[in-house]
Amino acid sequence: MLRVFLYPFIIMLYIIAQLTEGTTLLYIVGIFANITVIVSLFHARGLYLYSGIIFYVIGMILFLLNDLPWQAFFLQFDTMLGILALFLLLPFLNSLILVGRYDKHLSSLLQYNINHVGDLYKRGSFVSHILGLFLNIATVPLVLKSLHKSLNIYPTSITDRFYTTSILRAYALCLMWSPMEIMIIKSLEITNVDYLFVFPILFLLTISILFIDTTIGKRKYGPLKIGLEQSHVSLEIIFKKMKDLLVLLLFLVVSVTLLNRIVQQGYLFSLVLMIIPISFIWAIKIRKVRRYIIHSKQHWQMKTKGLANYFFMFLSAGFFVNMVANTKLLTVLQYAFVHFSEQLLFLFCLIGLYFFITSFIGFHPLVSIVLLAEILQPIIANIPSIPLSIVLIICSLSTVMYSPFNVSISILASEINLHPYRIGVWNIAFSLLLMVISIVFAYTIHIVGGFFT
Repeated sequence: MLRVFLYPFIIMLYIIAQLTEGTTLLYIVGIFANITVIVSLFHARGLYLYSGIIFYVIGMILFLLNDLPWQAFFLQFDTMLGILALFLLLPFLNSLILVGRYDKHLSSLLQYNINHVGDLYKRGSFVSHILGLFLNIATVPLVLKSLHKSLNIYPTSITDRFYTTSILRAYALCLMWSPMEIMIIKSLEITNVDYLFVFPILFLLTISILFIDTTIGKRKYGPLKIGLEQSHVSLEIIFKKMKDLLVLLLFLVVSVTLLNRIVQQGYLFSLVLMIIPISFIWAIKIRKVRRYIIHSKQHWQMKTKGLANYFFMFLSAGFFVNMVANTKLLTVLQYAFVHFSEQLLFLFCLIGLYFFITSFIGFHPLVSIVLLAEILQPIIANIPSIPLSIVLIICSLSTVMYSPFNVSISILASEINLHPYRIGVWNIAFSLLLMVISIVFAYTIHIVGGFFT
């Protein structure tokens, strides 16, 4: 139970420190960050455990080699706390979706007017895309369970690939325009671009790609018949739920944007502050306050206990990135990017290659993008911000579909008893194509923009 108190406590200290800008409080945050790392060490598992240990040990070595004053050690752990704050509070929004039964009604679309497996591919992708905006990684097992009811008559040689492509591609594409996706928020912090400026571009690009993928998937699986009788589904209720979700999303984005204009602490910080108030207001709106409070409390406690992996790895990674930024190693990494700073297309390709390589050596995309922010620091002012935002967002989130170390891949692999590398292989060509499209699209925006100016 210590984690249930420790994790919110350090996040609360971090929020107060950001609002008051007190240096003394930052030292206290650093002290508790190290206590959190020690506590989380005993509960972290797998890649998160090994990566966290490596990051922390290397960070400590670099700190000692830099001959920095000892008290500066405690100021190196706040880089990732905003991200961890979002992870800590997202269960309150997830609970709202579950209490409002939005997930159940959307999943019921998978049993309505489905004539063949091709229809199911398109419908499954649509449901994964919508639910992914709010349930995040919980979308994968939920949609998989619903799809399995209709596909249980087919061999795993067909169904495994079906699940991998229909669920993961739609899920990744929804993340690429979601205002709550941490990779988008971090990318926009790097480029100093407002979400509202890139939203139309990201939405149109990802929806177009989703439409093409589902059209191809529908034709590919069209000859296969469905093995489940159609159930009665109320389209009126489903459309009402979808409309409610879109209004909720708009309400959240507008509220966070307005708050950010007031506090001037960044979109991520404002989102962290608004999740609970917005969720509670919406619970009042749907008249399920009591049920929401009970469910969100239980759901939050359960999810908070499971955050040991994230707190251990991300706090250690933040320490590592801060230390790398103070060494000559960063200069070596910066050289290649600075060399191509005048050749924008090659620079974008290098960024895509960077995410591709780091995703296969065990770097979480969040760690990769924080390190990349330091690498790009000398040239960031010379790179067109909106094209760079598009490349960072799409190239980093493409890893969701193929990286064997990604959580979405791991969960799906566990559910269908396949090796994560096998799942990644089925999506890697699509992911690379998506990266290329984003790079070409971003470069075209730059060229067209330069032409008109």
